Amino acid sequence: MPLLRLDKILCDTGRCSRSQAKEFIRAGQALVNGAAVRDPAAKFDPETVSVSLAGETVEKPGHLYVMLHKPAGLLSASRDTRKPTVLDLMPPAWRKRGLFCVGRLDKDTTGLLLLSDDGDFAHRVISPKSEIVKLYEAEVEGTAGEEDVRAFREGIVLKDGLRCLPAVLRPMRPGLVQVEVMEGKYHQVKRMLASRGLPVRSLRRLRIGGLWMDETLASGGYRLLTREEIDAIAPGLLSK
Repeated sequence: MPLLRLDKILCDTGRCSRSQAKEFIRAGQALVNGAAVRDPAAKFDPETVSVSLAGETVEKPGHLYVMLHKPAGLLSASRDTRKPTVLDLMPPAWRKRGLFCVGRLDKDTTGLLLLSDDGDFAHRVISPKSEIVKLYEAEVEGTAGEEDVRAFREGIVLKDGLRCLPAVLRPMRPGLVQVEVMEGKYHQVKRMLASRGLPVRSLRRLRIGGLWMDETLASGGYRLLTREEIDAIAPGLLSK
């Protein structure tokens, strides 16, 4: 692989912009193979070099796997000419690497949303064949009962003829339910609940497969997934 400038290597990790990388390097905060390097233009092989920034090891440039605490009001889209999208929350360096949403959440739905630049990862998470369960929590009008639980378990048929796969409805208290589904058709959770006389006031995704929303992230906050978290959703992906 061709040698790259140190500031480019740091920028490609998504941890900072190119200008910020230069500042970190000149301040002596970047260590390369254990030694401080103060020249942003110094070149190294990104595949073999070991870099740490402010005492923290920097992962080699590769695919991005991001957890976002999606706020209401943003589209789950890479771009839109009229409305803000979740990509507007991401660092410019990440957006330049082709980051996109892994699945989607409705504009007014909040909670766990994944973003990546890895198509294989996205396919594994989205494909119905993977049978990855998504857990949602919904504030609804009314109170869910045993008949509603049974209807979800048997598979609801919506007014337009869409037959939903069997799902789990879990009443938590009056006005609050949790729903587990293995598919994500257009407005599906909202439509399923509405079909049972439980119109949704607010909807939040809590979990995708074995990955839970990091509750330390404020609304609009994001972070990179750990290797363990990636493996919990797409086993063996990083060992390929």
